Amino acid sequence: MKSVQYKTLEFFVIFILVPVSFALNYSLWLKLAIGCLGFLYVIYVLLKVENEKFKIAPNLNWKLFWKETFIKGFIIAIITTIFVWMTDKEALFNVLLNKPKLWIFILSVYSFFSVYPQELIYRTFYFKRYHNLFDNKRFLVFLNAIVFALAHLFFKNTLVILLTFLGGLLFTMTYRKTQSTLLVSIEHAIYGCWLFTVGMGGMLGFPE
Repeated sequence: MKSVQYKTLEFFVIFILVPVSFALNYSLWLKLAIGCLGFLYVIYVLLKVENEKFKIAPNLNWKLFWKETFIKGFIIAIITTIFVWMTDKEALFNVLLNKPKLWIFILSVYSFFSVYPQELIYRTFYFKRYHNLFDNKRFLVFLNAIVFALAHLFFKNTLVILLTFLGGLLFTMTYRKTQSTLLVSIEHAIYGCWLFTVGMGGMLGFPE
C-alpha cells in the first residue's frame, strides 16, 4: 500500500474518479455509500498504514494563528459582503436575521460533520500519502487546491469551483505551517460559516 504505483492509483480513484462521478446523475444512496466507504478507507490508511498520530500542534503560536485567521477572515468578509450586496441584496444575512435557529443548527452540523472530514481527507491524508510523490512542493500545494475544488464539482457552479480552489490554497498553507487537522478545520469552519451567514449558502448546498 506504500508503493508509488499503489498510491498513484489510490490518488486517481479518491481525488479524481470519485469526485467527478459525483457530478453525474445516479443514485444518491450509492453516492453516500461510496463516500462513506471512501472515508472509512482514509481512516484505516491513516491509522494502520501511516500510523498517524493526531496532534493539536502543541508548539504552535496560538496568538499568531488567530491573528492570521482574523486578518484573512476580515478580508473575506469585506469582499463577500460587497459581492452579495451587489448581486442579491435580499440574501444578505437573510438566514441569520430571519431563521436564527436554522442558522445555529446548520453551522453546528457543518462544522463538525462536514469540515473536519474534508480536512482529514484533503489535508491530513493527502499530504501524509503523497508528499514524497512530487519533488516540486509548490506543485503539490497547487494540485491540492485543484482536487479540493474538484470535490465540489457536483455543485456545477463556476464560482463555487473558484472559491474552493482559493480556499484550498489557504487551508493548505495553514496545514503545512501547523501540521494540525484541528486548526485547519477551525479556519475552514470560520470561513465556511461566514459564507453561509453573509448569504452565499445557497450555492454551497446549505439549506435556507
